[in-house]
Amino acid sequence: MDDKQYLLSLIREGEHQQQDFKYRVADACKLAKSVSAFANTYGGRLLIGVRDDGHLSGVRSEEEIYMMHQAAYKFCKPEASIKFDTYHADKRTIVVATVSPSVKRPICALDEEGRKRAYIRINDENIVASPVHLALWRESQKPQGAIITYDDDIRLLLAAIQGLLPLNRIVRLSRLPRQKVITLLARLIRFGNVRCDYINQQFLFSIA
Repeated sequence: MDDKQYLLSLIREGEHQQQDFKYRVADACKLAKSVSAFANTYGGRLLIGVRDDGHLSGVRSEEEIYMMHQAAYKFCKPEASIKFDTYHADKRTIVVATVSPSVKRPICALDEEGRKRAYIRINDENIVASPVHLALWRESQKPQGAIITYDDDIRLLLAAIQGLLPLNRIVRLSRLPRQKVITLLARLIRFGNVRCDYINQQFLFSIA
């Protein structure tokens, strides 16, 4: 298929967990959030020069292309793995930026003040990663053969998780230090004992 047919086949999928449309790139920091979210989740594609309704608007200037590279290589720490491909349709240039899932999570996006924040992709949204996600990524760096010991702290934590609860509620109910709860939740999620869901704009934890 030609460039236009290929682009239209992607656009028909709409925006989803692994695809996002960007009408234009005016801010490398904002684009870095999408790059961070894809890299920290399952990877994905950014169709740059495509409106939210799927209309091909095209990349308008070299400045936009420069900011795309800035987003990936300057405003993401560590650098994200990203590939840029250029397509032409209806006398317009569309850039497809393909972000690979990172093995060095978290990939953080920098804001204008240089502060780092990690994002994850949920459906078609970029969401700030919770402290538990950060701990889970640290856990994932440990050897696969690591085991979990069901000590008193874990028993207290599991007893506190009744239904779907936010982190702060679990901390209060378990009466364990907040950082301890974060670490244990990450470990339990890794071993499949606890699950994390994003509901009503908050992360909720439950027994798996």
